[in-house]
Amino acid sequence: MVPICNLKNRKMKNLSQIIIVLLAVVGIVGCGEKKKSDDIIVKNVEAPKPQGPIKMQEYRQTKDIQWLGKDYQVEIIRIPDDSLRMVEDETGQKFVDNRISLRVLRSDGSVFFSRSFTKVAFDNYLDDDYRNTGITEGLVFDKVDGNYLCFAASVCHPQTDEYIPLIITISNLGEVGIKRDEDLDTYGSEESRSSED
Repeated sequence: MVPICNLKNRKMKNLSQIIIVLLAVVGIVGCGEKKKSDDIIVKNVEAPKPQGPIKMQEYRQTKDIQWLGKDYQVEIIRIPDDSLRMVEDETGQKFVDNRISLRVLRSDGSVFFSRSFTKVAFDNYLDDDYRNTGITEGLVFDKVDGNYLCFAASVCHPQTDEYIPLIITISNLGEVGIKRDEDLDTYGSEESRSSED
């Protein structure tokens, strides 16, 4: 028969060995340096898929003016025109270009001037980027300047603040002049030219 004290000593010894082994394991695991990863995790964000061709809203402006001592009314209408070549941005989104009609009416309702403007009318004043990816954005009456009616026009990249500003003038003889607006233009200077497009 084994004495009780020897039995207790053996159990204590076994227990001590188990504790030492556990502490050693914990120490090894705890002291081991965690490997750092150089991987950068980036969420995969899908670019929005292009929708059907986007059109700007139709726009109409009428303004009564006095010019060379007579009353006139200026009428401007912008409509998206499916017959014009569409443009496409870098995401593949397509945009319908616009046609802008300008009429100047005498006080008796007769037409002094009538013409439609598309991007083609401004071709000489655009760079290749705007020829390919720009649309005719707008045309508004600006002022009377002696024998001329002055209008501000623009060709823009759709849904951005980027545009080329243009000035259209109409003389009292019905002659049309087009040039880039150098006061707003950041694309470099161009000579003023007249166009009968």
